[in-house]
Amino acid sequence: MFKIGNIKIESPLFLAPMAGVTDHPFRVICKRFGAGMVYTEFVSADGIIRENEKTLNMIKFSDEERPIGVQIFGDDPEVISKSAKYIYDNFKPDLIDINYGCPVPKVTKKGAGSAALKDLCIMEDITAAVIDAVPQIPITVKMRVGWDSENIVSTKAGILLEKLGVKAIALHGRTSTQLYKGKANWDYIKELKEAVNIPVIGNGDVLNYADFNNMREYTKCDAVMIGRGALGNPWIFRNIIDEIFSEDYKINNLDTVKKTCIEHIKLLIENKAEKVSVGLSKKHLSWYLKGFKNSSIYRKEIMYCENVNDIIKILKNI
Repeated sequence: MFKIGNIKIESPLFLAPMAGVTDHPFRVICKRFGAGMVYTEFVSADGIIRENEKTLNMIKFSDEERPIGVQIFGDDPEVISKSAKYIYDNFKPDLIDINYGCPVPKVTKKGAGSAALKDLCIMEDITAAVIDAVPQIPITVKMRVGWDSENIVSTKAGILLEKLGVKAIALHGRTSTQLYKGKANWDYIKELKEAVNIPVIGNGDVLNYADFNNMREYTKCDAVMIGRGALGNPWIFRNIIDEIFSEDYKINNLDTVKKTCIEHIKLLIENKAEKVSVGLSKKHLSWYLKGFKNSSIYRKEIMYCENVNDIIKILKNI
């Protein structure tokens, strides 16, 4: 157990914020399997201050998900600080996280996400404004090591962020231009951990217990954030926890997968419209069922379904 500000984190396993993935149903599933900390999908600061309904719906969460962070992105210090205050006043999350890591061009072209790595003055202005606007809860940051291999700034940025009052940093060991290609460089996570006194959460290429253990041993990071490794595999958290405590909880059987899929679909139905639930069910089931015998046949059948009841029928008959 360790702390981010005054928040007690029971498990050193974090679910990474992922656009279009880490909505309320998926966060609940991952929490039930042992994720110590979860985050909303990243939300636009502009959308928040305009009170865009879709944006605000992405922030909603239940007490079961705590501790939870709301992740925001934007390029204007005034706008992003106002959005942070709006989030605190209306939702009361455990912390607010600033996204300096998204490499997607439609975000970076506007100067948000990992584009801030090009100019640490912008990062400083945004971070200081958010901390000043919301002193009641910890402000954290998720970032990449730099814009490209010629401009690695993670340690310099980390030292700056700590001085500003950031309470923890999650570092993805890739540059922005790498996107999700190549190998994450854990050297920079190790370097950052040695340079700051606040908690460092390592991120990048953790797909199982061996990866988790290797990252912790090598970088000495306080926790590990898992993103793509949890897609269709939310029990990765429980498997790692039980490896830590030498317990046997290997989940790789079809019955458990089917049960989890149905539970996930029911959570979708409770929280979203039918059409949206069908679309998200199809997306998640393509990950859940991957690797099982004849899975491509079942995934194809599911793709033709027009309602969730038909999807559940197919799952039960696998």
